[in-house]
Amino acid sequence: MQETLLRAWRHPDALTGRPIRAWLFTVARNLVVDQHRARKSRPPETGDEALAVLPADDELERAVESWAVAEALAALRPEHREVLLEVYYRGRSVKEASATLGIPPGTVKSRTYYALRALRLALEERGLAP
Repeated sequence: MQETLLRAWRHPDALTGRPIRAWLFTVARNLVVDQHRARKSRPPETGDEALAVLPADDELERAVESWAVAEALAALRPEHREVLLEVYYRGRSVKEASATLGIPPGTVKSRTYYALRALRLALEERGLAP
């Protein structure tokens, strides 16, 4: 109702020469129809339930960091990557990793050392290492 009277006040020239009551009803009807169409054209608003599904900030940071670590691992040479995967991710001892990879235990130790240095460098390039 307020919007109808406001439009009548802003456009006094529209009221001259025609019945005022009919013009006011037409304006009010058009405002209601426009509001109904606008409400139907927008998607319905969601409540707090949709926000509860989103991961927390620390989970997002962990996901981004894990992607960066995966990229850094992918940048390593294959022999370094497979030694790190066996020793750190699969939790195998040097002896078990040696048997799995088919290389001497001393080679597993040295490759692990150089792989960790290369991984640290790759992580520093991505801004993740201290």
